[in-house]
Amino acid sequence: MVQVNPHSNSQDIERFIESAKQTYDERLAAKLEPEHAGEIVAIEPNSGAYFLGEDEIEAADSARAAGHNGPFYFLRVGSRYAHRLMTPRR
Repeated sequence: MVQVNPHSNSQDIERFIESAKQTYDERLAAKLEPEHAGEIVAIEPNSGAYFLGEDEIEAADSARAAGHNGPFYFLRVGSRYAHRLMTPRR
């Protein structure tokens, strides 16, 4: 179990991220991608719990309403990222 907070070191944060991505790949992708592609999933890797929403706020609100306080890692279902920033083409 990886505990992270705003004062965590970069190694703990990386372990948290990898744990969340592993949870998505191994347990959630096959379950969520057929019906929820494009939605945001909030993953609480320490418990394995996940919550869906149209955006991060909605997913986090769903988690908190269910009694989970995170921390959460957010991904867009069907993607490796929640958002992807791209530079303009020239």
